[in-house]
Amino acid sequence: MQIKDLKPKQGNVDVVVDVIDVGETREFNKFGKPGRVANAIAKDETGDIKLTLWNDDIEKVKAGDKVHLSNGYVNEWQGEMQLTTGRMGKIEVVGKASAEDSSDAKIRTNIPAEESKEDFEELDVEEEDVEDADDGEI
Repeated sequence: MQIKDLKPKQGNVDVVVDVIDVGETREFNKFGKPGRVANAIAKDETGDIKLTLWNDDIEKVKAGDKVHLSNGYVNEWQGEMQLTTGRMGKIEVVGKASAEDSSDAKIRTNIPAEESKEDFEELDVEEEDVEDADDGEI
C-alpha cells in the first residue's frame, strides 16, 4: 500500500514510510488518564502524510527512520488526512530512510499548502545590505 492510495476512515492500513520530521510531544488527560501525542511527517515515493504517534511510540520513532505501520487507521482532521496506529495497530522501525528520500526533504513551514509562493512578496536583499546590517543600518 502507498500513501496515494489512503482514504479517510480507512482501516487495516499496512504501509512502509520514511519519517522526515517529528514534532514536539504534547501531554493530555482523557478520562482521568494521562497520555502523550506527537505529530510526524511521513512520506513515500507517492506523497506525504501526517503520522500521529501515541505514548511509547513517540520514543521509538525518529526523523530519518523507515517505519512499517501495520493494521493502522486513517483519520481526517480539519480536512487533512492523518495516519495513526489506532487501537489495534503497530508501528516498528525497520531501517533508515533512503539517502535519496532524505536529501529530498523540504523545510516545512506553517504556511498552509493551498497558499502558493506567488502569494508572498519576494525579498530583494543585496550583499551590501547584509554587510550594512552589522552597523545597525539597512
